[in-house]
Amino acid sequence: MRARTAVFAHLAPVVLAVLALSACNKEAPPPNIPFAPWDKSYASKPDLALVDHAYPIPTAELARITPEYLATLDQEQIDQIYARLTAGPIPDGAFDGKILLPRGGSGKFRLSEIVGGFTGTALHLKGLVLEDVGETLWRGKVFYRNERVLRNRIEDLSLLRKMGLVQGDPKKMDFNGKDTWLLFPAKLYCGQSLLDARRESIIIDYFFTDEIPGYQENPDFLAGRRGLRVRDEIRMIRPGFYLGRAYLDKGFALNFTLYNKAMDEQGRDAFVKTGQSQEDCWPGTQPRRILASAG
Repeated sequence: MRARTAVFAHLAPVVLAVLALSACNKEAPPPNIPFAPWDKSYASKPDLALVDHAYPIPTAELARITPEYLATLDQEQIDQIYARLTAGPIPDGAFDGKILLPRGGSGKFRLSEIVGGFTGTALHLKGLVLEDVGETLWRGKVFYRNERVLRNRIEDLSLLRKMGLVQGDPKKMDFNGKDTWLLFPAKLYCGQSLLDARRESIIIDYFFTDEIPGYQENPDFLAGRRGLRVRDEIRMIRPGFYLGRAYLDKGFALNFTLYNKAMDEQGRDAFVKTGQSQEDCWPGTQPRRILASAG
C-alpha cells in the first residue's frame, strides 16, 4: 500500500501537468452572437436597423470574436455583424491583414469576373484568382492617422513581376526597423458605408492614390482610378480589431480583418466593462445598444 502511495505521489505532478496542458490546448468556445432569421431569398433579408436594435452584441462576446470564427459564418451573418458595429477610432500604426471568405462560398473569384468595365491595358486578369492574389501580395496595412494616409504591406513582388507591373525594384520604406515594400497608398477619411448608410465607416480610398506623396506608378496605379478602383471600408469590432469590406469598381469583392495584438490586449478589458471607445466618425442617429459586462 505504501509503495502504491509513493508511486502515486511521484506521478501526481506529471498527471496534473498533462491535465493542465490538455485544458490549455482546448479551443475556446465561439462567441454567442444572435442573428436575425432569413432564408435564401433576398427579400427575406432583415432590415439592418432592426437587427441593430433587436440583436445587440454584448461586449464580452465581441471580445471573443476571432478571424477564424468569422470564417465559419456566411455572408449574411458577416453583414449583420458589420451593421451592428461603429467605426471607432481611425487606426494608427501597423495591422496584420487576413482575407475573410464566408462559409458556403467557393472563394474562387476571378478578378475578370468581379471588375466590371475594367479597361486597364497590359493586364491579363482572366487567370487570376482574387484570394490567391491577396494572399500572395498582402500582409496587412500601415495607417498614418495624422496624415490620413494608409499603405499596404507587401512582402512578395513575384506575382506583380509576372503581370508586368513592376519595373526595376520599387523603393522600400522602413517598417518596424526593417526595409519592406509599403505600396498602394490610399486616403483615409470617414464616409458613407456602401452596405449600411445609417452610420459612417472608415473609408480607405485608392481612387486618387497618385496624389499621395511616395506614389510609385508601377505598381501603385493598379489600385487607383486607372486600375481596379479599390475602395475599402472598415468598422471596429473592438480596439485593435477591425472588420473590413473591399470593393472593386463599386462591386463588393471580399471581407477582410485587420488586427493589432498590442492594441487589442491594451484596450480589451476597458471596452468589455464600459462598451465605450473613441468615435472619429458619425455614429448615426440610431442609438447603438451596448450590453457591457458592467451592466
